[in-house]
Amino acid sequence: MGQVLKGAAVNRRQILCLLGGASVFGLGGIRNAAAQEESIVDVDALKPGEFTWYPDRAPEGFVAIIVTLPDQRCYVYRNGVRIGVSTCSTGKPGHETPVGVFTILLKDVDHHSSLYNDASMPYTELLTWSGVALHAGGLPGYPTSHGCVHLPLAFSKLLFSVTHYGTPVIIADVHSQPMDVLHPGLVLPSDATKVILDDAPNSPEAKAADAVAPNVATVPVAMVVSGADRQLIVLKNGEEVLTAPVTVRDPQAPLGNVVYVLKKVGGEVAWTALAFEGNGVQGGKPATAIDRITVAAEANQKLAALLVPGSTMLITDLSAGADTRSQKDFVVLTQAMS
Repeated sequence: MGQVLKGAAVNRRQILCLLGGASVFGLGGIRNAAAQEESIVDVDALKPGEFTWYPDRAPEGFVAIIVTLPDQRCYVYRNGVRIGVSTCSTGKPGHETPVGVFTILLKDVDHHSSLYNDASMPYTELLTWSGVALHAGGLPGYPTSHGCVHLPLAFSKLLFSVTHYGTPVIIADVHSQPMDVLHPGLVLPSDATKVILDDAPNSPEAKAADAVAPNVATVPVAMVVSGADRQLIVLKNGEEVLTAPVTVRDPQAPLGNVVYVLKKVGGEVAWTALAFEGNGVQGGKPATAIDRITVAAEANQKLAALLVPGSTMLITDLSAGADTRSQKDFVVLTQAMS
């Protein structure tokens, strides 16, 4: 069942525009509307506090979240399908929300701020240990937070129910619609599907990684491929478990920024790719960026053994060294190539 929830009065035209395939939650309670594609929803018409929610469009699979700063919107994708869009409020001048690729580090239904007078932060999903988070908060229609991403209370609760530790959150200036990349890419061996579906949790490489972080054989890994550094970095449970040099085909052509999320549908493995702009780098070409990257055969085998559905890979022109990753548990790219 989909929902369009409204925190403010809207006119009849806006209501008709927002109804597509939804149940509408308002003063009159819930009423059903004929199921239609969410594409008819005018996202730009959402007023502060309003959101759409269509979980049945993709009932299961791994979630990716994108927050776009210019339009103050939070988009939720599951298995590459958009299941929700919400208005949000990000960091005000002097407390800007950082642009980059994050993962959810902590979830707390009844969190209170340790920095701002014990302020209530319901349904907190922490992105940085310094305090940047998704949570329910004020929504005036423009950036007013101290760096967090404020969301409607009801939407925060729904979002909290579909995320997990390690869910990727991309904070960007602009993003593209997700697309499936059926070929696993040259960064994986030809038998990647079999390894990922059958062997990864029991492989020697996975067991070695679990020696660093026990009992997390099926925890998704986060990978960064830096065109500036010509390096692959693989993070699992906050620890670097694999690094390897990479070769970039046509190195004079920019890679841009692309995030890939590995998914399994019907016994097949594929990447869902999202290009985004941020930190002075344009969005890349999802269908080709992954195929421009190669690593040595030995690194390929180790990487494939670590991958499970839900793993993410960021390909970027930016450096991914210690000076552009603010902490080991997540990736914050803050410097463009010089």
